[in-house]
Amino acid sequence: MIRVLIVDDQVMVREGFSVLLNAMPGIEVVGEAVDGRQAVEKVAVLRPDVVLMDIRMPEMNGLEATREIVAADADAKVLVLTTFDLDEYVYQALRAGASGFLLKDASAGQLAEGVRIVASGEALLAPTVTKRLISEFSRLGTPRAPAQERIGDLTERETEVLVLVAQGLSNGEIAAHLVVAESTVKTHVSRILVKLGLRDRTQAAVFAYEVRLVTPGG
Repeated sequence: MIRVLIVDDQVMVREGFSVLLNAMPGIEVVGEAVDGRQAVEKVAVLRPDVVLMDIRMPEMNGLEATREIVAADADAKVLVLTTFDLDEYVYQALRAGASGFLLKDASAGQLAEGVRIVASGEALLAPTVTKRLISEFSRLGTPRAPAQERIGDLTERETEVLVLVAQGLSNGEIAAHLVVAESTVKTHVSRILVKLGLRDRTQAAVFAYEVRLVTPGG
């Protein structure tokens, strides 16, 4: 059972998502929070698997809350919710440790699938968000030297897997592309995360763009 905490300052949004998710097999809404501060407190008590996090809220916004949750609980996955796919905070939220992004107008099926994807450790990035990330990384310019040096710790195959992760491929798709077992891909991804000191696939994708391992249009 995937345990979910819903964080949004609008009561109708919280109740709507709660009803939708509780109707889905294998998902249980264990609590709700009205702002980022309350979200941080409830994560510590309820220990959810996935936090559905709104960005724009009073007291503490979703970006600050995501940072605190990720720092305090390595197991909780944050799935960012926003009204617009060009939300100015999406990039920052992913940098802060969010595992994915979902529009608030997503269908019940998309919402449930998003929760399952993030809970399993996969990244959830809509194509529009990926394009925005590429644009942001282009603007950043030259990658930081320390980050660039960390690439040298990876084997050739691990580097290849990291590129495919950054391009949004799932473990199954990477396995098919490289003609290897999916379990082998999972092993490679785990080693990549350990070697680079990253939390999950989303941070791995961000890292790959930051060091120009993957480039806009590449």
